[in-house]
Amino acid sequence: MNVLLVEDDPKVAAHIEKGFIGEGHSCVAARDGEKGLAEALSDDVDVIVLDVMLPLLDGFTILERLRKDNVLTPVLLLSAKSQVEDKVRGLRSGANDYLTKPFAFEELLARVEGLAGRERESGDKTLIKVGDLTLDLVNRKVQRGDTEIDLQSKEFQLLECLLRHQGKVVTRSMLLEQVWNYHFDPQTNVIDVHISRLRQKVDKAFNVPLIETVRGTGYRIADPVVC
Repeated sequence: MNVLLVEDDPKVAAHIEKGFIGEGHSCVAARDGEKGLAEALSDDVDVIVLDVMLPLLDGFTILERLRKDNVLTPVLLLSAKSQVEDKVRGLRSGANDYLTKPFAFEELLARVEGLAGRERESGDKTLIKVGDLTLDLVNRKVQRGDTEIDLQSKEFQLLECLLRHQGKVVTRSMLLEQVWNYHFDPQTNVIDVHISRLRQKVDKAFNVPLIETVRGTGYRIADPVVC
């Protein structure tokens, strides 16, 4: 995966670059908006991590110019601006995701890999399989082995989100954004309720549970280990 990082804070940029390279990804960095825009127009970029507050051109302006020129590369906006109106502006300008500072690199990595994965899979992959679990995106069906599992719409979306990040932690904020389209935390227990229902259907009747709780962070679909 080729990541373009547009970030003017040298410490933050160095931390992110080191993290992506350590995970085996390529990371090109730009320190101001004009250089970032020029790099973003390259055909070699898979995902753009774009700071909002930049010298010369701010992140919102860069994003608006890219979308105006029909550049559809996935963009994650990275910003200290945490107000709802800032997030709404970014998303309406064409951002695919929005992460506020400070942040854990593991969450940034999961979000960026998720954006890159959706871009690669668009229109092609119709089945997601983990162990004996199969999720059919076309027919909206879920099976474990020969057993078909009946899921409600949100349960299906929740399971799909977890499966697309298999082996990685999916935070509560990611689930709220990707399944419920909440770009802020409404202080609701909706995730807990749906995870509990999903476990009853996907895990309870089977020998190998798939959904793990990562305490204080979120959830993960683990690599299945036969007991």
